[in-house]
Amino acid sequence: MQRVRKMLDACAELLDEIGYSELSTTRIADRAGVAIGSVYQFFPDKKAIAQALGLRYLDTFSARVTDRLRQGTFVHWTEAVDVIIDEYLDMHRNVSGFRVLHFGDIVDVRLLDANADNNRVIATRLRELLISIAGVDDSDELRHASMVAVEAADAVLKLAFRQDPDGDPRLIEETKLLIRGYLSRHFPAD
Repeated sequence: MQRVRKMLDACAELLDEIGYSELSTTRIADRAGVAIGSVYQFFPDKKAIAQALGLRYLDTFSARVTDRLRQGTFVHWTEAVDVIIDEYLDMHRNVSGFRVLHFGDIVDVRLLDANADNNRVIATRLRELLISIAGVDDSDELRHASMVAVEAADAVLKLAFRQDPDGDPRLIEETKLLIRGYLSRHFPAD
C-alpha cells in the first residue's frame, strides 16, 4: 500500500522537523502529496498514524535484531544484549522520526497495544526472538527478566540521550553491562 507508506514516511520526516505536538493530519497529507481524505480513509487522527509508525518501527527493529542474531556466534545468549542495544541505537540515530517517537511513549504508553504498555510489547517481542533464534527455553523467569531488562535499558538509554544527542557512550556501555550482568545472574552459562 504505497499511499500508506508515503503517509508514514511523511509523518516520520515531520516528527524530526516539528515534533509530535505540532504534527497534524493536514501537514502529513501535504508532505505525502495526498488528499486529506486519503489520510482519513486509513487513519482517524494523528495518533493513529503515530501508532502505525510505531508498529512499523517495532517490525523494523525486530527484523534487524533477527538478522543480526542469526549472523552472530554467541558463547551464551545473554551476549545478544549488545546486538539488541546496538540496533536500537542505530535506529535512534539514523531512522527518520524514531528519535522523537521511539516506540510511541511520547504519544501513549499503550500506543502499540491497548492491552499492554509499549515496553511490555517490546519485551515480549524480544523474548520471542530469543526463544526462536537463540533456542532459549521459555519460562516465567524469562518473561519476568525480559520485562525488567527492557525497562532498565529504556531508563538508562533515555538518560544517555538526555546527556548527549548521540547518546553518551559511557552510559550506553553501562546499559549493556547492566543488562548483560542482570541476565547472566538469572541465566548463568552452563
